[in-house]
Formats: sequence, C-alpha cells, structure tokens
Amino acid sequence: MQFRGAAKSFGPVQAVENIDLDVRRGETVALLGRNGAGKSTLISLLLGLNEPDAGSVCLLGEIPEQAVRTGRVGAMLQEGRAVPRITVRELVAFVARTYPAPLPVAEALELAGLTALAGRRVDRLSGGQAQRVRFAVALAGNPELIVLDEPTAALDVEARRAFWESMRGYARRGNTVLFSTHYLEEADAHADRIVVVDRGRIVADGTGEHLRRAAACGSLVSLDLAGRSSGFLGQLPGVSAVEIRGDRARLRTQDPDATVTALAALDAVRGIEVTAPSLDDVFLALTGATTTASEGNAR
Repeated sequence: MQFRGAAKSFGPVQAVENIDLDVRRGETVALLGRNGAGKSTLISLLLGLNEPDAGSVCLLGEIPEQAVRTGRVGAMLQEGRAVPRITVRELVAFVARTYPAPLPVAEALELAGLTALAGRRVDRLSGGQAQRVRFAVALAGNPELIVLDEPTAALDVEARRAFWESMRGYARRGNTVLFSTHYLEEADAHADRIVVVDRGRIVADGTGEHLRRAAACGSLVSLDLAGRSSGFLGQLPGVSAVEIRGDRARLRTQDPDATVTALAALDAVRGIEVTAPSLDDVFLALTGATTTASEGNAR
C-alpha cells in the first residue's frame, strides 16, 4: 500500500496534504489523530471512495477500486445500519457471494467471534455484537488487507476487548491491518506501527517507544517536598518544567538519572518516583494542544 504526494481538499479545508506512506504486507498499522486530523479522508482515498486532488494511491499493486472490487481489501467504516429481518449468517453469506474467492462463511464468523450468534437477527444485537458483524462482513471477501475506521468508537471496555481479540486472529494469518483511532492506548497495544496524523499531515511514524523518543518529552520525576522549599528544583540538571501539587513536586526532565543523582546529593529523595512519558504526553508534544477552526471541519 502506497501513498505518494497524496492531497485532498474539501472547499477551503486541506484535509490531506502531501502524504507519503508505505504499509508493508503483514503489518498492523494505526492511524492516530484527533477528530478532524485527516484520518478518515486518508481511508476514503485508500478505498477509492474519493480521488486525490494530487499525487497517487496504490493498493496491493492496483488502483484502489480494483483491489476492493475483487475482495483483496475489506473495510469496516464508522457508519452502518442494521439490516432488518436477516440473521448474522445470512448477511455474511450474502456479502460473500458478491466476491470471486470469498472466505468460507463459517470461517468468517469464527474469526469475528460470531459462531454462537450466527442464527441471531442482526437488528437484535448489542452494539459490540453489531460491530463484530461489520467485521465479519469486511472479512467476507477473504481480503489480504483490512481497513478499519475508528472500529471501537462508542464500544464499552468488554466489547472493545472482544473486538481486538477477533482482529488479532485475522492478523496472525499474515494479513495486513490498517486502523484509525484516537485511543492512544489502543494504538500502542495493537499496532506494530503508529502513524500520527495532524492537520492533514503525517507528523510521526514508528513504534510507541520510537515516538516517545522522537517527541523528547522527557521523563517525569516526582518527589515529596516534606516541607522544603521548591525553589531549587528548576536548577537541577535536566529539568525543563516544575509543577507543585500540594506537598509533592513533579519534574519534567530530559536526564532522569542526573536529576535523581542531584536530588540524592541534596538529601532531597523523599517518596521519589520516575516514570516514562505517557503516550498522551507524546501525542501532545507531537501535535500541540490547540485545535484550529479549520481542523474541526477537516474529514
């Protein structure tokens, strides 16, 4: 899968700007970004639902429309309505018949965790169960690549866990997965790579650990002040920011070893705790904390 200089605008809003991106076979890749960052537009270009204003998109060596038509690509988009008076098995079987080399229906149901619900009417399922039906439908053509747009939005914790178990079963077969999300922990837990999108551009690409290093957020050193003045904390080696919460100080530092060593030399080690930057810290460092008016209209 390749994007080369891909760009797309909707009126005055530049939703995607000069994107270059490669996804290799067998990878599970997360598109991470705030609402309006451009994730859904990238997916629409990938699936041939929109055409780029500039640049190109290549999907499994073909134009997107052809790869989707032959079942090599499956997609689970955000929007979908239950089909009345039809069972889960009937729906998946109907979709499978539209492809030249579909996945056996029983196999699609098993991968999606729906075997026990195969005879249940689609319009009588819970939200999490209905989401798994959409996943089974996306698997029906036996795709080499599956694209998931915010697949766990509005699901509860248990439904999210069940969905990701199903997705991992598909990925273990050597298939490729691309999913968009704004859940940081979801991207870190389930993706080989995280591609951070902001204002229509890719601002970072790598593993969660790689992004932490690239963001240079620094570690967090926390300690009890135990009645001591906090004035000296900002002068410690490596410290870039100091926050006082009651009788406890939080230090952002680029060199936690040097910071802790200096605290020990001052006999100021009380209830000390050193933590790596969270993905929330990384995300804010990579994208900034503010949102412009144009971002809210991007797709």
